[in-house]
Amino acid sequence: MEQKLDMFNQAPLSLTALLINLGAGVVLSLLLRWHFKHFSSTLSNRDEFSQVCPFILLTTILIITVVKSSLALSLGLVGALSIVRFRTPIKEPEELAYLFIAIAMGLGLGADQRIPTLVAGPVILAVMAAFKWTRRESKKKNLYLSLDWKSKPGETEGLLKQFNQVIGGHVLVSDLRRMDIRDEGLEATYFIDVENPDNLSNLMDDLQKEFSGIGVTFIDQNQMPSV
Repeated sequence: MEQKLDMFNQAPLSLTALLINLGAGVVLSLLLRWHFKHFSSTLSNRDEFSQVCPFILLTTILIITVVKSSLALSLGLVGALSIVRFRTPIKEPEELAYLFIAIAMGLGLGADQRIPTLVAGPVILAVMAAFKWTRRESKKKNLYLSLDWKSKPGETEGLLKQFNQVIGGHVLVSDLRRMDIRDEGLEATYFIDVENPDNLSNLMDDLQKEFSGIGVTFIDQNQMPSV
């Protein structure tokens, strides 16, 4: 007897299982949202970005639940994703990591792997939180240093080298993250690692002495309120 594979046959979907998975997804998404707001060190708006995690996690559950019931739907999903383009840039690698774990949780629940997902998800977040707390207990401090200097046209030549020389004398590591040069001045953002926070006062004094009228701002994301 000739047997044919009917790729359009769909396996029955369980509405009860879907609701259970969505309920578990809501709990994990709230946990992930709270974790991102309190332990993330990204420079972007953490409260705004954290709102995306529940949408991604729950949407992934729905997609996997529907697609796994039909081979035709899974092939159609591949074709649909090939023409979809996401234009929103991911500014920090840490943001990409949180998006990836949100998708992973959604995949696990959508595939009805509730126990492994409910166990592995919080464990991963707990490990990430432990690393964050370990870094906080260290005497070293990671900060963002923002410089705003108004200058005349033509005075910005060689300015970056002068910035690096002054900053390098007070910090362990300095990483230039952003630099904007305009006719009326220059703005630069550094990620710095200082061994002793008391050195920040000396750094600010030297910058203001070397560059008259410069604006100096230190940003500590870990101590900013998450409201």
